[in-house]
Amino acid sequence: MPMDLHLIDLLIIGVYLVATIVIGFVLKKRAQKNKKSYLLGGNELPWYMLGLSNASGMFDISGTMWLVSLGFVYGLKSIWIPWLWPVFNQIFLMVFLSIWLRRSNVTTGAEWIKTRFGSGKGSVLSHNIVVVYALISCLGFLAYGFVGLGKFIMIFIPWDFVCQLIGIDPGIVSPEYIPHVYGFVFTLFATFYAVLGGMMSIVWTDLLQYLIMTISSVIIGIIAMNALGNHTLLVPENWYSIWFGWELDLDWKNIIPEVNQKIEEDGFSLFSIFMMMMLFKGFLVSAAGPAPNYDMQKILSTKSPKEGAKMSGMVSVILNPVRYFMITGFVVLAVLYYDKLNLIVAGHIDFEQILPSAIQEFVPIGLTGLLLAGLLAAFMSTFAGTLNAAQAYIVNDIYLKVKKKASNKQIRNTNYLVGVLIMVISVIFGIYARDVNSLLQWIVSALWGSYVASNVLKWYWWRFNGHGYFWGMVAGLIPALVFPLLFKETLELYYFPVLLLSSLAGCFAGTYLKPATEDAVLDSFYTSVRPWGFWKPVRERVMASNRQFKPNTNFSADMVNIFIGIIWQTAIIAAPVFLVLRQWNQLWVALSIALITTTILKFNWWDKLPND
Repeated sequence: MPMDLHLIDLLIIGVYLVATIVIGFVLKKRAQKNKKSYLLGGNELPWYMLGLSNASGMFDISGTMWLVSLGFVYGLKSIWIPWLWPVFNQIFLMVFLSIWLRRSNVTTGAEWIKTRFGSGKGSVLSHNIVVVYALISCLGFLAYGFVGLGKFIMIFIPWDFVCQLIGIDPGIVSPEYIPHVYGFVFTLFATFYAVLGGMMSIVWTDLLQYLIMTISSVIIGIIAMNALGNHTLLVPENWYSIWFGWELDLDWKNIIPEVNQKIEEDGFSLFSIFMMMMLFKGFLVSAAGPAPNYDMQKILSTKSPKEGAKMSGMVSVILNPVRYFMITGFVVLAVLYYDKLNLIVAGHIDFEQILPSAIQEFVPIGLTGLLLAGLLAAFMSTFAGTLNAAQAYIVNDIYLKVKKKASNKQIRNTNYLVGVLIMVISVIFGIYARDVNSLLQWIVSALWGSYVASNVLKWYWWRFNGHGYFWGMVAGLIPALVFPLLFKETLELYYFPVLLLSSLAGCFAGTYLKPATEDAVLDSFYTSVRPWGFWKPVRERVMASNRQFKPNTNFSADMVNIFIGIIWQTAIIAAPVFLVLRQWNQLWVALSIALITTTILKFNWWDKLPND
């Protein structure tokens, strides 16, 4: 089978890959100054650069493939499904949690534990379980990106062509593992620049990636709008409706019968129950704060708490309009020309192949190379950011606890070694993953479900101690790892309540079987972080000793801003979708809502951000 890439496309991709290597070498020296320079960019990077980098990291290839497949199958209702992540966790972060987290002035989420629970046995146990969780989470994300990249690339560079080029038998690799071979090759590039240049390298490479993706997104969206101007989409009656009843009410039987099977496999048919579960889980996950991955590391890398909040708010503005303009463009092209797409993988239809198949079929020479370079960069951005977070936990929270007087050279070499080891292990994880959707469901529902109880209580309840945190995490993490093996046909979202109850039982048992955290630790945490919640005994003690201290009374204002913020975020996601689909009335409604909510947030959030 011939390769489907033109020489121009290959040259563009090659230039991008070389550029990432150059960036790694250029920033290597700055990254090697010390641990903080490597892991957090020395806290010197401006908030808008970190916000762009964070958004760019979320513009990942696997997630984009997943969102295109959702748009194709569920139409406008697919706007809600990313609440599964939940996308609105960025609203909680921008309103108050980024401020609280950045005030801790630490390097990793595990190091943060000491500021909350002190240095006793409970704190040590909590620290250890966060490191374990962070590594499992990072490896899951790395495997997720790895699988998506491989499935994407194999469309453009056929395995038969590669085997013919290097003179090996195509049968040396089983068909279902061909994507993993491609994933491994491109993973090496991401590992190279992330390991060499640390956070600085990641941020500057993300800037390059975002510029490429923005240009590509605009062109794809325009191509789709022009195509739709001369055609009508053949879709079920309710595909164009953003609203839903008790059931999904989308029937593809007389159009593309295989899509109905996809809906059944996804488990989204009872859409109201699915939405309620997403909101329930999403609110708790968001209130828990960021999981210990690249999102948390970007917040900790900002110059101040105020810039941490601005950075988190900027992510939604930078990411969603551009990303959904592209996604909807590919959805339109895929629906219009479905019969031209090659979606067969190992003898079965795979709707996650819609994105690469549509690029192969509809994108012109030159733009294909630019788009592929951008999507490769998206994968490498996510991979590199997650790799940096995993390195931070192993080096800062394991290695430096054992070797406290390590030199900069020893720390640097350990970072290099750890980066390579994590890459290898994540590739092994990816080999055993079925597809992008299965990994995504496990990460956002099962794995994050185990994280919720302990990490909600740590912010809002003074009596919660290190032992409660540890046992809550253990009681959630074990079933999160076991349930997918026992209940293979059950959507992970639906056993979230069981994970939550199990974790809560561990939290309360550990908390009440052991003494409360020392008063001095609680007073220090409350004074520096200034959370709202159930902190009455600590608040009274702090105010008695410091008459100048002003407690946080922003709970009501924060809740209002979160409510407005979620509406704002949804509107800026919906607007580019309506634009590409040429739904002009809905577009004006979305833009009006976005303008009104932006004005409210300007006066009620942005202008009131604290300076410390």
